[in-house]
Amino acid sequence: MLMNDNTNKKAKLGTYFTKMGLLTDPSVGHGALTSIFVRHHNRFCVVMYIASVVLFCMLAHYSLSSQTYFSENALLPGLVKGQLNDNTGSSYRDHFRELNAEAQHYETETPHAYLISKFKNLRLETYSHNFTLNYPLKNNTKYTGRNVYGILRAPRSASIESIVLSVPYRSPSSVFHSTLPGLAVMFQIAQFFRHQIYWAKDIIFLVTEHEQLGMQAWLEAYHGTSCGSLGVLDSGKLSGRAGAIQAAINLEIHSDKIDHIDIKLSGLNGQLPNLDLVNLAHRLCNKESVRHTFNNVDGGAIGRNKVNSYYTNLSTMLSMVMTQAMGVPDGNHGLFHRFGIEAITLEGYEKEGRGIYSSVLQVGRVIEGMFRSLNNLLERFHQSFFFYLLPSTDRYVSIGLYMPCLVLLVGALFLKAFSTWIQHSSEHKLGDSSEQATIPEHLNVGMVSVITLGSHVFGLLLLPNLAPAYFTHFWNHIPTSRAIYLGYGSLSLTIIFLLPIIMKKCLNSFKSSNWVLLHVICLLELGIGLLCVSMHNFSLGYLIALVYVLPAVCTKSSQNSFTVKCLWILVHPMNLLLWISTYITYTIYKNEISITDYFTNILEVSSQWMVMSTVDNMIYGNWAFTVGVLLLLPVWTAFWCLMFLPTVVSKKMKTE
Repeated sequence: MLMNDNTNKKAKLGTYFTKMGLLTDPSVGHGALTSIFVRHHNRFCVVMYIASVVLFCMLAHYSLSSQTYFSENALLPGLVKGQLNDNTGSSYRDHFRELNAEAQHYETETPHAYLISKFKNLRLETYSHNFTLNYPLKNNTKYTGRNVYGILRAPRSASIESIVLSVPYRSPSSVFHSTLPGLAVMFQIAQFFRHQIYWAKDIIFLVTEHEQLGMQAWLEAYHGTSCGSLGVLDSGKLSGRAGAIQAAINLEIHSDKIDHIDIKLSGLNGQLPNLDLVNLAHRLCNKESVRHTFNNVDGGAIGRNKVNSYYTNLSTMLSMVMTQAMGVPDGNHGLFHRFGIEAITLEGYEKEGRGIYSSVLQVGRVIEGMFRSLNNLLERFHQSFFFYLLPSTDRYVSIGLYMPCLVLLVGALFLKAFSTWIQHSSEHKLGDSSEQATIPEHLNVGMVSVITLGSHVFGLLLLPNLAPAYFTHFWNHIPTSRAIYLGYGSLSLTIIFLLPIIMKKCLNSFKSSNWVLLHVICLLELGIGLLCVSMHNFSLGYLIALVYVLPAVCTKSSQNSFTVKCLWILVHPMNLLLWISTYITYTIYKNEISITDYFTNILEVSSQWMVMSTVDNMIYGNWAFTVGVLLLLPVWTAFWCLMFLPTVVSKKMKTE
């Protein structure tokens, strides 16, 4: 009797909450507009996908992009005339001659003693900074480095703020272009700046060793923090500091005859500098008649042909998206952004052949103008955009225009999830005439949770600071890159071939309600994950959405076609890496090597990329690899399980 009373009370309580709309509104799915969306949701998803791609391509058009402008009036670009010349002290050629002669004695090393002596002769506060890298993929393997920097104290302030001018030192044996001309320009600028009395901010002249590694170590030591895994990069301590860094300019000049200055923006994990700083560099290059580009495309040389102009803008914008999506800085400037410091790189390419070129003196005046403008700032950059796309040097696309492209793709996932759930709920109501049958029966939440959580635990175990160490220890007789690639590749093949067998053997009682629940969870997780990624790195989120939204909305039931299953195999994270490596290898070699060497290079590029991604994560905190193992791989694994679950779906859902 007591049990019957409790049952009646629960039934009445469930009916009350149902009627109040707090659990499930019985009218959901029966409205005219809702019925249209549910009935034709597949068509709407395809239309939203196509509309997203079309809208993104249209962003490069002149009518959807805007002319760049300055939001921070305190910069006052070009207000004064540049005064840098060769008459003050030693000229550029004297500095370069000394540097070149000194570099010949250090084929593979950095002439630290010479750099320290040079900064002291320029009457700067000179310090050196030692750091050590404990290589994370090999035990007892260490690399050491040493940075040299000098500080010009501001005569009109108390070292409250500062600006950085950095140059990465590259020895004659380096595979990269020489930066000795840029270092000579730095010496000339430091010599000129020391004689000026208008500086209100300290100026730090920094020469780094080992490219981005030295810059990362110096920034960590300057701010007293660690960005990567503990114990990997020992950044050491600094003997001298200046004020809080407001901005930084990284200089990479390769010759005294400069064809053009390429302005680089992309930072770690896709961060971008404030658009005002970018505009400042372009504006001053125009003032000094220095040819300037973005992604090596000159915005002023596009021409009047509207068709050619559009395709040039589109290719420039796509190249920016590709660079930003990788999450790897395209210069030392990219490591400043995480500390709230706006920074860019000015890379000067050598002029080949005859023709008009820019001198290092012109480039020096550009740098002088930038530092004098930054010297006028009374507060940090904050007024202009931090999220934007650049189709050319003088036009930009704001976040309010490009974000709807991603929203359309994510909206397709949400529409698919909503329609699938409403459709299944409606069919369940038709099968049960009782008023209380609003929640599907036989809903095995525990089994769905096991699949969902299991896929994420599997991804968690593959994090860069866990799995690679075991792979390199297990396959210690082969190179590190191949061991890591072999480890991740073998696990991926195991998932692809073993999971279907497990699904069919162990889950014979999996009901249609459970399948729908798992499907909805997968769609929502992918959509929410893409939104979270795109809020920080739009390019990465959008490219992932372009790849995964289409197979996600094509997944209908356990009786998926062979084409859909092949599509999911093609978009496996490991296979995506393989396709990218194939494209990179083809663009580099094309028809210059044999088929055997071609496939060998593809595997080598893939394995090297995995090693670099792992190391970048542990040293710099690059989370591109983390997104792959914590978002893409778990979602892919859950969808792969979904496609082989032995459930029976109604005919109505199959027809949809």
